[in-house]
Amino acid sequence: MTHAAGARRAARAGHAARVSRAARASRAEAASKRFDRDYYRRYYFDPRTAVGSPRESWARARLIAAFLEHFGVPVRTVLDAGCGVGQLRATLQRHLRRMTYVGLEASEYLCRRYGWTLGRIEDYRSATPFDLVICYDVLQYLDDRTAARALANLARLGRAVLYFSALTQADWRDNCDRRRTDPNVHMRPAEWYRVRLRRRFREIGAGFWIRRGAPLIVWELERGGADARASA
Repeated sequence: MTHAAGARRAARAGHAARVSRAARASRAEAASKRFDRDYYRRYYFDPRTAVGSPRESWARARLIAAFLEHFGVPVRTVLDAGCGVGQLRATLQRHLRRMTYVGLEASEYLCRRYGWTLGRIEDYRSATPFDLVICYDVLQYLDDRTAARALANLARLGRAVLYFSALTQADWRDNCDRRRTDPNVHMRPAEWYRVRLRRRFREIGAGFWIRRGAPLIVWELERGGADARASA
């Protein structure tokens, strides 16, 4: 390679890196503006329009804690990726008493209000993996390319268990209360998520996925989806 060709390649790489940083900054700014006080007032703080209830959050956190106890997963570190107002934290702390909780959020408003870590799921890095990663009703807000990056990053961030859910096309059609659910999202079929998650996780069911290679014993009839069929 000539010096000139090397210089052109370096220039292109530098330009691509600057464009990538600019795109990430633009997405971060857009997310911060969208997920402001008015957004959370409507979908979380006002009981007349809130998408969920404290009772539902309590039950979900109890389910997660019971799953970890059932499979004997020692939990010291928890990443709640896209934690919102932190509805799961208090109940998890009561049941997983030794855990250290990290709430990751793209909303500057929530980070100021609750002290969460400001960051994006597709870019966030940690020096050590987390025992439990939660990503609940977040990835429908990301476009296909960014959501795929986020799913790959969840595998890097997690050591053992992932609890995952996202609003799908079928959920919008059949399950959710449309008066209380934000429609301004990317609605995909469930299989879009499953195909990408299966590359690095085993599906158990009820939103739980175990990192491939994690030393956890799962009985055959406790498995879900393609993982159950593959063992037949």
